[in-house]
Amino acid sequence: MDRNRILVVGTGLSGISACDLLTSNGESCVLFDSNDKLEKQAVEAKLRDTKDVEICFGELPDEIYGSISLAVLSPGVPVDSAFVVDLKERGIPVIGEVELAYRYDKGSVIAITGTNGKTTTTALTGKIMSDYHDRVFVVGNIGNPYTREVSASDAGSVSVAEISSFQLETIVDFKPHVSAILNITPDHLNRHHTLEKYIEVKEAVCINQTKEDYVILNHEDEELRDFAGRTTATPVFFSSAVRLRDGFYFADGAIYISEKGVSKKLIEADEMNIIGLHNMENAMAAIAIAHVSGVPMDSILKSVREFKAVEHRIEFVAEKNGVRYYNDSKGTNVDAAIKGIKAMNRPTYLIGGGYDKGSEYDEWIEAFDGKVKKLVLIGATRNKIAECARKHGFNDYEFAESFKDAFDICAANAKEGDCVLLSPACASWGMFDNYEQRGNIFKEYVNDL
Repeated sequence: MDRNRILVVGTGLSGISACDLLTSNGESCVLFDSNDKLEKQAVEAKLRDTKDVEICFGELPDEIYGSISLAVLSPGVPVDSAFVVDLKERGIPVIGEVELAYRYDKGSVIAITGTNGKTTTTALTGKIMSDYHDRVFVVGNIGNPYTREVSASDAGSVSVAEISSFQLETIVDFKPHVSAILNITPDHLNRHHTLEKYIEVKEAVCINQTKEDYVILNHEDEELRDFAGRTTATPVFFSSAVRLRDGFYFADGAIYISEKGVSKKLIEADEMNIIGLHNMENAMAAIAIAHVSGVPMDSILKSVREFKAVEHRIEFVAEKNGVRYYNDSKGTNVDAAIKGIKAMNRPTYLIGGGYDKGSEYDEWIEAFDGKVKKLVLIGATRNKIAECARKHGFNDYEFAESFKDAFDICAANAKEGDCVLLSPACASWGMFDNYEQRGNIFKEYVNDL
């Protein structure tokens, strides 16, 4: 049988968008999901056109394998799963949704990755580029599939893509003009298995770049400092701790640009609507990306001043009875949660815990630094975190049976001048559909006070 169809694996937003892109370009698809409980009619309703799409659930029939010329994976499908390994052994090329979209992109591409800060940096970069260019698409892991927007690209358009490690596992030719690796700390080890593999996947964002392309790197990340000497792209550093001779740095409450040892102040921290040192890093990364992309600095800084914080990332919700409430539901790993607690400048009631991704919590507990009045724990990780807290001499924790119980404990105990912070250091799965749902419920509880 001739191989002339494309297999799209996964019927979520990513898979549906990939299928739509392919059929709109004259391709025939097999849309497959291993979940045999799905209803065909419900999946068909999501598709733009079903004429050239065969839908399969559960197991892929043997006769279909012989007709497949390419497989496109949604990010949630592990590349080492038996199903994907079987595809490769049958000689079927395997790519991801990001690689597929890139093959149709007619414009310039910016790709932003890292363990933490991706969404804020992508949103800020998207605003800077949109304020200067006519056609900008903010896509990827930020919640807007790249495949959904790429058909509208042209020679003058810019795609600003937030790229996760899951998406980077399946790139082949993907080559952004500007990439950024914001930081690398242990995360998703249940998927990547080792930190070394996770680092390798993150650094793959610029694997196809040349000297004419740029990679923006965090100078305070030792791995990334080393990587600057190995990448084929032109590295540009930003630093929150060192006054760089060349690059961008934060000092004395302001962001500076330095070229050949000559520094110029760009913007004061208090001119921005985002708080915390980690957000100064995000801002520097976005400024650097836009600068090497050719956006005038005056335009960049105007956009930075206007930018508002991303929802669910150290988002101020409200002040009730003198207590400030912050939603950091996007703090789904230890490093992100450390940034959340460091951004607080009041005694803090902290809600933590959730799905177990195999993380260790020592550095998070150590970062409390006398600031956390009480840690209220929920979810599958609560015992593991409590044990870690005791090991570090922190005993002001309490278990809650539900998310609402955790919130009520904090709201009942917090006094004027305190804050309540949702920054779980864990994924939301098991209790919530995603971190957005967790954050929205938290905000509902606050607004109901």
